[in-house]
Amino acid sequence: MTYVVTDHCIACKYTDCVEVCPVDCFYEGENMLVIHPDECIDCGVCEPECPVDAILPDTVPDMEKWVEFNRKYSEQWPVIVTKREPLPDAEEMEDKEGKMELFSPNPGEGN
Repeated sequence: MTYVVTDHCIACKYTDCVEVCPVDCFYEGENMLVIHPDECIDCGVCEPECPVDAILPDTVPDMEKWVEFNRKYSEQWPVIVTKREPLPDAEEMEDKEGKMELFSPNPGEGN
C-alpha cells in the first residue's frame, strides 16, 4: 500500500503533511503536492493532516491513475520538507469541482 495525493490538493497546496512525513516523500508542484509511491512507507501520518482530504491510500477504488500521476510528477518536481503557507485562494478553492483543469505541471520551489 502507498498513499497518494489527489486533485483535491490542486489550487490549495496545504503543506501540513510534509512536516509529519518521516521519509520526505512529498514533491512540490506549482499548485499541488504529490507523493512518490516508491518512497512512501505507508505509515499514514500524512492523511489526517490534510484539511481537504486530498491524501488517500491506494487501496481506495480507482486510485491506480493517482498512483501513476504521483509517480510521474514526483520524478519531475523538487522535494518539499518544510511547511509553507497554502496558496492565497486555498480556502475558496477547497470544495471547487473540476480542479484538474486548474492543474499546473510546473515545478514548485521545493526545500
